[in-house]
Amino acid sequence: MFSSASFCAIEGANLATPLALNSKSLSSNSKSCSAHFTATINNFARKRTGVLVSASGSASVDTDSGNNLPLSGLVFQPFEEVKNEAFVVPVAPHTSLARQRFQDECESAINEQINVEYNNSYLYHAMFAYFDRDNVALKGLAKFFKDSSEEERTHAEMLMGYQNMRGGRVKLHSILNPPSEFDHAEKGDALYAMELALSLEKLTNEKLLNLHAVADRCNDPQLADFIESNFLEEQVEAIKKISDYVSQLRRVGKGHGVWHFDQALLLEGGAAV
Repeated sequence: MFSSASFCAIEGANLATPLALNSKSLSSNSKSCSAHFTATINNFARKRTGVLVSASGSASVDTDSGNNLPLSGLVFQPFEEVKNEAFVVPVAPHTSLARQRFQDECESAINEQINVEYNNSYLYHAMFAYFDRDNVALKGLAKFFKDSSEEERTHAEMLMGYQNMRGGRVKLHSILNPPSEFDHAEKGDALYAMELALSLEKLTNEKLLNLHAVADRCNDPQLADFIESNFLEEQVEAIKKISDYVSQLRRVGKGHGVWHFDQALLLEGGAAV
């Protein structure tokens, strides 16, 4: 805050009027500067963003505009806005407290995807059981399909957790019985099972893209981000990996080459898809 003497000095400098700012001149001109300062403030009261600055230095809201609130920035009145029906906390015991902007269509689509993941897990587990038999004994393929089964189950549980987080209700559907035999007269068991796995991964990717489309249609960016961040990239990587395995198995045929492929897969660790 400028003093009356310094305000007079600054005004003199702006008007290109030389002032002798020594202690003697300040003392002799203090009364005139004080009067001039008061007159200037009174004559030129300034308004900034709806606030009136008075001569005493205090600020008050300008009421001339018909608005009792400051004009600068967004006015947030939480205690008024939460009275909106959309923010009322439900009291019914079976109603979700967390649910917000979560459409029934999204909830239903997530339950369908959970069913897809569990079906895949069940089928991969059947493949594990087949290749782990004593009369098949392809331990690399057995481990690969067991890890794949666990991965699909993990995906189903992730979707179940997300459903609960958004206030939806998990509804598990029926799962069909998978086949127990995977031998094929022309392709053999290893190639036939791996081609089936590739088809399953492509089908799963298609279902995930459909779920993402539902999220977009329902204007649910959070669900879309969840699918993108946790599933889509991993899914296309799995499709590429299994495509490589199918190509390799087509080269080696049904004979001794399958055993070598199985040993390589076992050493690789049977990475889950």
